Amino acid sequence: MEELATKLLAEGIQKKVVSPGKGELSTFPDGTKVIFHYRSSLCDGTVLDDSRTMGGRNKPMELILGKKFKLAVWERVIATMREGEVADFTCDVKHTALYPLVSQSLRNISAGKDPLEGQRHCCGIAQIHSHHSLGHCDLDQLQANPQPLVFTLELIEVLTPGSFRLDIWAMTDEEKLEVVPQIHVEGNALYKKGDVKEAAEKYHNAIACLKNLQMKERPGDEGWIKLDLMITPLMLNYCQCQLVQGQYYEVLDHCSSIISKYEDNMKAYFKRAKAHAAVWNETEARADFAKVVELDPSLGPSVAKELRAMEERIRSKEKEEKGRYKSLFSYDSNATATTVSSQVPSRSFFESGPILKHLKVAVLF
Repeated sequence: MEELATKLLAEGIQKKVVSPGKGELSTFPDGTKVIFHYRSSLCDGTVLDDSRTMGGRNKPMELILGKKFKLAVWERVIATMREGEVADFTCDVKHTALYPLVSQSLRNISAGKDPLEGQRHCCGIAQIHSHHSLGHCDLDQLQANPQPLVFTLELIEVLTPGSFRLDIWAMTDEEKLEVVPQIHVEGNALYKKGDVKEAAEKYHNAIACLKNLQMKERPGDEGWIKLDLMITPLMLNYCQCQLVQGQYYEVLDHCSSIISKYEDNMKAYFKRAKAHAAVWNETEARADFAKVVELDPSLGPSVAKELRAMEERIRSKEKEEKGRYKSLFSYDSNATATTVSSQVPSRSFFESGPILKHLKVAVLF
């Protein structure tokens, strides 16, 4: 262990074991999956990221070794740890220059966004020198002023190659294209079982996978269009899940995006119509329902059912509002009369000199 620590120190990495692990040290061949919690801090103790709190999910990091992860130092230090071990690694600037970009991706993932959202299409080093904001003040400052960082890692599990299915982000382009149909089927099965939230996550992952591939194509080119045609049914399934979960405005956005590209997509019109109806956009809902029937007359009965349901909801809402307004303006006549009479000045008050004088002036003007 002392020899290993000396090697790390020579590389600009200082290791401090907080809690020893168990068992033998793995050989960590390429393709090994490591699952670990991390906390990234400045040397003054300021915490940048913590996998136990990011996004409120307490979700550990999963990394496939040998896949050229941007922050290569994590692969290097993980290879010195046993399962269950907790250790601090203080790393020189040469190992941490790309951390702002890695952190941005990790924060996007924890927020359910595309990991590459907000990043430019260039290599990591070029992005560092582009002065492009990462959307987080602390990361912008770190990008402008690179400095040593402390990574506190807890190695939870080590999985040998072949004992698990690769995460999408760790797949090659060919592997991603092969796995998307399988994820689609898994999402459909989950939706049929009533596991809507889990199904939505499956569809979302498949969409993110294809969009990642689509970013490498020129918009409008054959490859881009082919991928977009694969994304569209997944997006519609995702929208169906969001309809069930009450995320109506997200459905409106996604379906409008689909319709802007494919004006004859009946399913997009149908889902958007239902979302409009749910948020009381009656005019827009009727227009979309009419378009559905125009595109597929056989859906007339289904559309009529949706329209009746919408009209019934509108009547119920109007009735409820009338009742609310009625109660707002209703009053107890006896109580009001007593209150008013107690506040109305006496006749002698109005007949007094000053008041009468002011009234006469008011009449003249």
